[in-house]
Amino acid sequence: MSKAARVVVVLLVAWWQGWGAAAIAAENGSSSEYAVKAAFLYHFAQFVEWPEGAFRDANSPLVYCTIGFDPFEGALDATLKGKSVNGRAIEVRHLKQAPEAQGCHLLFVGEGQKRQIPAVLAQFHGTPVLLVGESEKFATEGGTIGFVLEENKVRFEVNLEAAEKSRLKISAKLLALAKTVIGTPKRG
Repeated sequence: MSKAARVVVVLLVAWWQGWGAAAIAAENGSSSEYAVKAAFLYHFAQFVEWPEGAFRDANSPLVYCTIGFDPFEGALDATLKGKSVNGRAIEVRHLKQAPEAQGCHLLFVGEGQKRQIPAVLAQFHGTPVLLVGESEKFATEGGTIGFVLEENKVRFEVNLEAAEKSRLKISAKLLALAKTVIGTPKRG
């Protein structure tokens, strides 16, 4: 194994162990669960490539949005404060309804907003928005990434077909960490 490959493996293991340790914190209750999910959201964006034109310009921020009731109760804002992804500053918006979500790059749909899921999926179909939710079957119904709780640990599923329809490229490293990957990568 080359030195570069060993470095990638070491970084991936360290990153995964950090997530694994954070996932254990989800056992302590919902506020810890949402702190873990906030950390996942930050890391998801690090392993997604948005298409050209998804941002107004090179200095535009990466915009994270939630709709409806904010289950993070400040954890998302605290996790993302002062951070950047791929050289882009991060902006967080908490919105009431999906139609307000223009300009979002990552949209989180909480369990309490599951009635809005069909409208969200229709509104953002084919647009470069990473749709993340926590409702049962969110990813299988067309969301990009769906959180699942398994033995009190936060895990995630990736709908690769939804990502490709949105022109989002998800790193193989992130796919390797997913509990389930729906669809297969297109050969290019």
